[in-house]
Amino acid sequence: MPARSGRPRATSRADLERLGFELFARQGFDATTVDDIAGAAGIGRRTFFRYFSSKNDLVWGDFEQQLTGFRDLLSATDPSTPVMDALCHAVVEFNRYDDASVPWHRQRMELILTVPTLQADATLRYAEWRAIVSEYVAARKGLSPSDMVPRLFGYALLAAAISAYEHWLAQDGADLGELLATAIRRLERGLGEA
Repeated sequence: MPARSGRPRATSRADLERLGFELFARQGFDATTVDDIAGAAGIGRRTFFRYFSSKNDLVWGDFEQQLTGFRDLLSATDPSTPVMDALCHAVVEFNRYDDASVPWHRQRMELILTVPTLQADATLRYAEWRAIVSEYVAARKGLSPSDMVPRLFGYALLAAAISAYEHWLAQDGADLGELLATAIRRLERGLGEA
């Protein structure tokens, strides 16, 4: 049997993500199909679905695992730490990426925040993120996560984070951690001072 030529098969989630993002940059998210990604990776469509349940999941990467890390960050917080300090620290750490990952993360967030298909998907995924915040606040304040105040914290923190991300994407060289902390601290002080 002759040796296979061309691009080697992609056999990891990271390889498929990289190839997917290359195709999204070249063709656009909506114009790129699962078959395009699988073909570029040298794998079959069924193999793609062993790694990701959809093209959207490829963009989100390991978000579910990251959410577990976010919950762990909050759980590990000293109970004497003020709630907003704990939340600020956890949100900044949750969004900390090494220098090599920043360009990929920037591309990921550009897609998530601008592609309508992914924005609809983000609504569901961000609900999980908000629930973690609401549960933490509820536990700290002796409330139910379904009470208004814990829910308000979840929505307000998500809005602060998205605002920081949009600014980060628009400003080359901006520090994401600083922007997140600034947005959360402004929220803590109250927007009336803006």
